[in-house]
Amino acid sequence: MPSSTLPEADQRLDDAATAIAAHGGADAWALNAGLARLRCAIEHGLFVLHFQPIVSVRERRVCHHEALLRLADRPDGRLLAPGLFLPAAERYGLIADIDRMVLDRVIALLGENKGLRLAVNVSALSVTDATLLAHIARQLEWHGVEPARLLIEITETAAISDMAGARQFCIGVLTLGCGLALDDFGAGFGSLQYLKRLPFSHLKIDGEFIRRLPASRIDQLLVSAMAGVVRGMGAKTVAEFVSDEATLELLASYGVDYAQGFAVGRPQPQLPVGV
Repeated sequence: MPSSTLPEADQRLDDAATAIAAHGGADAWALNAGLARLRCAIEHGLFVLHFQPIVSVRERRVCHHEALLRLADRPDGRLLAPGLFLPAAERYGLIADIDRMVLDRVIALLGENKGLRLAVNVSALSVTDATLLAHIARQLEWHGVEPARLLIEITETAAISDMAGARQFCIGVLTLGCGLALDDFGAGFGSLQYLKRLPFSHLKIDGEFIRRLPASRIDQLLVSAMAGVVRGMGAKTVAEFVSDEATLELLASYGVDYAQGFAVGRPQPQLPVGV
C-alpha cells in the first residue's frame, strides 16, 4: 500500500470527527473505530472472499462465479457485509487498495484453478485509475491466466462519476480480453445512455426489476425489453436477485442468459473448483 494512503485517511477522519463533534454528535468514536478496523484488515489480511454461482438460465448449469468481499474481524466470527464497510473505505481513501487486493487475489485463484471463471466488482475510484489496467495485465501474465476467465463489473455510479474515464476503462478491459459487465443496470435515471456510450460484454439487470417479476407486469415488460436490446447489441444479460423457479421460467422466456440469486445458489466460502 502507498505510504501516503493511511495518513491521508487519518486526516479525513479527523476532519469528519471534528465536524460531527461541532454539531453535538456522538459518532466520532465510531468513525475512529471503523477506520482502525479497515486499516487492521488491510494490514493483516482480514478480508475474505465468498463465491456466488451465476447460472445459465437455459441450461441450468454454473457458468462462472462472482467473488464477493467480506470482513472477518469480529471475535464472534460473524462476517461483515461490504455495504457496511466499503462506504467508509471510499470516504477515507482506502478503496483503491482494497480493489487491488481483491483483484490480485482473484487472479491468483484463477491461476491456481484452470477451470474457474470469476467476476469481480471495482469501485468508481478504480475505474478512473489510469494505472489499473496495466496492473491487471501484469497480474494476468504473471499467473498465466487467460483474460477471458476474468469478468470485471462496474456500476452505474462508477460511470456517472466520470463517463469519459469509464468509457476508456471499459475499452481497456475488453481490449485486454476480459469481460466487462455493467452492474445494477436500471438503478439510475441515465441507464439508456450507458448502453450507447459504454462498451460491455454483459449487462446485469438490477434486482429491483427481478424481485417481484412474476407478479409485476411492468417489470416483465421492462426485463423483456432489456433482454431484447442487449441481445441485439451482441451482449449477454444477467438477472440479479433471482429467488424462485417462477422467476427463472420467465427469464428463460425472455431470453435472459444468466441468473444470480438464492434460487440458483447462495454465496459460499468454499472455492468453486473445476467450474
